[in-house]
Amino acid sequence: MEQAEQRSRWRLILGSETEASFSGMGSGGLTQEELLLDGALAAIYGGPGESFGPGGGKGPAAPLLSKWLGDLRSLFDPEIVAVVQNDAIERKGLKQLLLEPELLEGLEPDLNLAATLLMLKDQIPKKSKESARRFIRRIVEEINKLLDSDVRRAVTAALNRRAHSPLPSAAAIDFPYTIRRNLRNYNRELKTIVPERVWFFDRSSRVNRWHVILDIDQSGSMGQSILYSSVMACILASMSAVKTSVVAFDTEIMDLTPLCADPVDLLFGFQMGGGTDIAKSVAYCQGLVETPAKTLFFLISDLEEGGNRAALLRRLEELKASGVTAVVLLAIADGGKPYYDAVTAEKIAAMDIPCFACAPETLPLLLERALKGQSLLELAQRKL
Repeated sequence: MEQAEQRSRWRLILGSETEASFSGMGSGGLTQEELLLDGALAAIYGGPGESFGPGGGKGPAAPLLSKWLGDLRSLFDPEIVAVVQNDAIERKGLKQLLLEPELLEGLEPDLNLAATLLMLKDQIPKKSKESARRFIRRIVEEINKLLDSDVRRAVTAALNRRAHSPLPSAAAIDFPYTIRRNLRNYNRELKTIVPERVWFFDRSSRVNRWHVILDIDQSGSMGQSILYSSVMACILASMSAVKTSVVAFDTEIMDLTPLCADPVDLLFGFQMGGGTDIAKSVAYCQGLVETPAKTLFFLISDLEEGGNRAALLRRLEELKASGVTAVVLLAIADGGKPYYDAVTAEKIAAMDIPCFACAPETLPLLLERALKGQSLLELAQRKL
């Protein structure tokens, strides 16, 4: 690397207050692109006097924020843009980034920003509501791409075989029926059957369906977990093979099942930021259980119990003893890092109720194993 380029990089790192020193070293100064980069970063990482432009401490105006976002997107990859956006919220308190429609349209999709937006949803002005919904929908679409096909395949592969379905799952192929229907396609040269069509078992019978209950903590630390859980809930709710219930809780209980037709509607139904009474929510979910042996209960929480922890443990033990398959999905934050009360998690795990601090991508596998009645304890021990 040439000395001039090295000096430019150090000048960008150390900020504009070092400009005179670098000029004294014979530096030719920053290029136009470097000046643009310097200004965009100084707005967030510069000193107290540096911001998005003149304003006398009254806060950055929307046009200046728009220009800053435009500069940012032209200078950096989307991953870096998302990091700087989050730093803008944290370091400069720029909530107006999320409350101006023209700014929402320019933001890169990001889980942390989406969670912050959901927490601020009651403060969003009317003019910005549609832009906010579009921003959330972009996040939902990304999560849906990650989970949809695998969740559907997991359910299809796990449930009792009853009829035939076009769903392409190798685990669900009805080999005897497929062979019988394709006998006329026997190839004498290859000495095998070349099927025109493959039949799959259908798990969508409404008779004796599995009931999946998602009991979701909506306290302030649960933003990313709520996003993933809501998308998974809506995927499950769209499948006739299972019955799906969605319950949200803080110190109060909200049954959000009617909102499962649209994950964006479901997400905007959450009231994030309250206290936590997990035992109360588990008690409510106990009342939803109809056939324990066909019920899969997911408690999605950081386990920071603000109510009665002994009552929580007792309720979970009662669910398990009744025949319900109970699973705890621990909160995730900061790009998938687990966040939870370790003491409570250990007590629950000691009751042989698996607790998972796992990446969202592993949820379909977990779901399939649970519906098949396979033990989850070994898997949970590897994840914790």
